[in-house]
Amino acid sequence: MLFMNSLRGAALALLASLALPHVATAQRRYFVELGATGSVMSFSDSTDLGTGPGGLVRLGFWLPFRLSLEGEGSLLKPKTKSQSVGVDVKTISGSVLYNFIAGRNNSIYLKAGLGSTTYGSNCPTTGIICGTGTTWLGGGGFRIGIGPTVMVRAEAVVNRNVGGDIKFSNFGGNLGLSLMLGSQTLTDSDGDGVRDGADKCPGTPRGALVDKRGCPTDGDGDGVPDGLDRCPRTPHGAVVNADGCSIDSDGDGVPDGLDKCPNTPAAAGVDANGCPSDSDGDGVFDGLDRCPDTPKGATVDALGCPSDTDNDGVLDGIDRCPGTPPRTPVDAEGCPATPPEQPSRRQPPAAAPPAAKPPTPPNAAPAARPAPTERRVFVLRDNAFAPGSARLRVRASSTLDSVAAALTADRSLRLEIGAHTARSHAESDSRRFASLRVEAVRTYLIHKGISPQRLVPKVYGATQPLTADTSATGRAINRRIEITPLVGP
Repeated sequence: MLFMNSLRGAALALLASLALPHVATAQRRYFVELGATGSVMSFSDSTDLGTGPGGLVRLGFWLPFRLSLEGEGSLLKPKTKSQSVGVDVKTISGSVLYNFIAGRNNSIYLKAGLGSTTYGSNCPTTGIICGTGTTWLGGGGFRIGIGPTVMVRAEAVVNRNVGGDIKFSNFGGNLGLSLMLGSQTLTDSDGDGVRDGADKCPGTPRGALVDKRGCPTDGDGDGVPDGLDRCPRTPHGAVVNADGCSIDSDGDGVPDGLDKCPNTPAAAGVDANGCPSDSDGDGVFDGLDRCPDTPKGATVDALGCPSDTDNDGVLDGIDRCPGTPPRTPVDAEGCPATPPEQPSRRQPPAAAPPAAKPPTPPNAAPAARPAPTERRVFVLRDNAFAPGSARLRVRASSTLDSVAAALTADRSLRLEIGAHTARSHAESDSRRFASLRVEAVRTYLIHKGISPQRLVPKVYGATQPLTADTSATGRAINRRIEITPLVGP
């Protein structure tokens, strides 16, 4: 009973040790195990032997792969049940053990082996069991470290006697101490799974993945070890932060280190090198350019949209005759188109000598008065308004001031303020938006002292385009306000 209580206490101590956290630095590698234990065996009824106490010594050798070999010799002194005569039971055996490392200097094991058991010595002719037989044995147990090399060891075994005519099994257990000789500490200071001595990189950060030498791996070569790298596929050469993720200072989508233009303005389109692109070559980067299809050579504003100061349909910068009067037909260069029989505006004809004025007959009727000059049409282009709004810009003032001056000079003059849009689905091409621009022009002229009755609003929409609506430039040209004199009441 005392022995069984000791086994129970040892088992509870082992379970408690398994519940505690442990690390590889607490494990050890063992080479030789010397042990001595007290033992007890319960014999089969066929032997007529009662439970007997005894002792056991063992010598073990630890192998790789958690295996160990050991030899044991035991001596028990049970008594026969029928005659109460003591009988010596000697067992010599060899076993193979598989050891499960279980925490701080602890282990659990299973064992199997073969031995020889001798019952009695002189083999008297009485009915006392006597003789030697072959024994198979198996069992399991545990070790609990009470020091770096000293362990408490307990096990339970079964011996199966297979020699002779009678086969029987005995059950027993033992409890004692083991001394581990030639052992060495298996330390892993950085906890990377490669023990000190074999670790070529002993200062590895905790959590980093390592190779078989104990050195951190870095799949993307960014200097942050795998296992700690939150962006493990960073392009080679990119600058990264402490988490291994690339840095993009200008937010153009090309990481620092690969970005050859690191100060790109926000929202500008860039190429694979991180440098801004300018598809139409107007000096305003793609992404910032509101009119990305500007013809080459045209003058543009800060938004990349071209202007047409004389409203002839040929953009500034391309227009070789920028002062063309309104409504004058022009050629592709912005200069007035001249019939073949007439000299070009760019090459004025030489002055002819004045012809002699014929005499006037005495009764001739007075000469007819020349027809009045055609009244001027004023045009406000899309760029006369703030982008995407009906708010007049400063550049519209000179045109509208000229309109106000013409209305002031001729009190009978009435004007139509006609809004023209492009054919698209943009809000700036809706009739409501066009009406707002018409009202902005009327309000300006009314503030100049012009009667509202002389200003007639009209929205034409996209019914009278000046050019095709196939590009941003064409749509910008078609969006306009035409201020036209009205004939009649």
